[in-house]
Amino acid sequence: MSAPTNQTNQANQTNQAAQATPASLPVLALRKGEERRLTAGHLWIFSNEVDVAKTPLTSFAPGDCVRVESAQGRPLGSAYVNPGALIAGRVYCQDATRPLDAELLRSRLKSALALRQSLFALPYYRLVFGEGDLLPGLVVDRFGDILAVQIGTAGMERVRGEIISALTDLLRPTGILFKNDLPGRELEGLARGVEVAAGTVPDEAEIEENGCRFVFPLAGGQKTGWFYDMRATRALAASLSSNVTGGRKVLDVFSYAGGLGLACARAGAASVVCLDASHTALEYAARSAALSGLADRVETLCVDAMSGLKDLRASGQRFGLVSVDPPAFVKRRKDLEKGLAAYRTVNRLALDLVEDNGFFVSSSCSQHVGSGDLRKVLAGAGRDAGVRVQILTSCHQAADHPILPAMPETEYLKGLLCRVTRPGRGL
Repeated sequence: MSAPTNQTNQANQTNQAAQATPASLPVLALRKGEERRLTAGHLWIFSNEVDVAKTPLTSFAPGDCVRVESAQGRPLGSAYVNPGALIAGRVYCQDATRPLDAELLRSRLKSALALRQSLFALPYYRLVFGEGDLLPGLVVDRFGDILAVQIGTAGMERVRGEIISALTDLLRPTGILFKNDLPGRELEGLARGVEVAAGTVPDEAEIEENGCRFVFPLAGGQKTGWFYDMRATRALAASLSSNVTGGRKVLDVFSYAGGLGLACARAGAASVVCLDASHTALEYAARSAALSGLADRVETLCVDAMSGLKDLRASGQRFGLVSVDPPAFVKRRKDLEKGLAAYRTVNRLALDLVEDNGFFVSSSCSQHVGSGDLRKVLAGAGRDAGVRVQILTSCHQAADHPILPAMPETEYLKGLLCRVTRPGRGL
């Protein structure tokens, strides 16, 4: 049999190279000058930044992976797109040739897990914080052997099967719950719903945080069921709840299942009132107090926050430490002014209840409210309440919610720990 010709050899080599090289991603071109945020490390591409003359958004399907290029054709990274959304693209890799596939997901999840294991001794934490872990559109909370997952974008929805597989291989959970009832899915053209994606998921989960045992609902709970982001702030409040003889009286407003109040009770607070409008949330707070051996020091008060704060003031009550952690009053930037007015009102009502030389923790989970906004809220609320407010330190989301310095949107939780004094006449 004769040897193959040089032409045949070259053809074989070309075919082998084609098989070894993955198909290139379609290009998404940006308008001139619109690459600055991406080159700085931001991960979002807005629809008005795309050069639709070169690369029409309508040529893509929701969730398609693309090669992002500057107006000059310089590669900026890989992203997935949604032509119908305001955030038209989300960068997931600096390599402009990389699809969002099983291999990349596993690598990112391993990195996220390694970080959490270096931070926490127990398996209770936010395992994936979306853009903060370079997995935009994906949130995973770990409650021991149970995982609660939220997918917020069409790009992540495309690889939900790969997500389940990677989480199963990495952690061997007994159950994975998809808690995809968040409103943002509608903006991505996705249906909302809650479903068991793998294994068996109980109605409730149990975790340990700040030395307390907490039980809370999963499928029927708020968000993923627990708010790990306030862990560090709760620990800080707890450290101040017992630094006077006999401990301080603590008021935990918008308490949900009692995360801050119970931590303070365990640290030595004299008494704790958990105030929330949800009867169900307070039932879990009471159960958790009993589970942690703190039932004798924890009281629950089911009432609207504004009404409850006014009633407590009318009864002449004062507390050595008050925490206010309301829901997001500003969900859209255009609502900022109205939302800040609501924050000022609730902070003023709460400041009325802080005893002289007591502590006050004011928190905001509104992405559109900056630290400067919260300071102005406190300044105005302090004037309205006739008290002097001294900011002692800032509070932030816990370490399992990493912040990208070039992406302020990843720092959504802001808080201020303050001392409150009641100046006498002439002072």
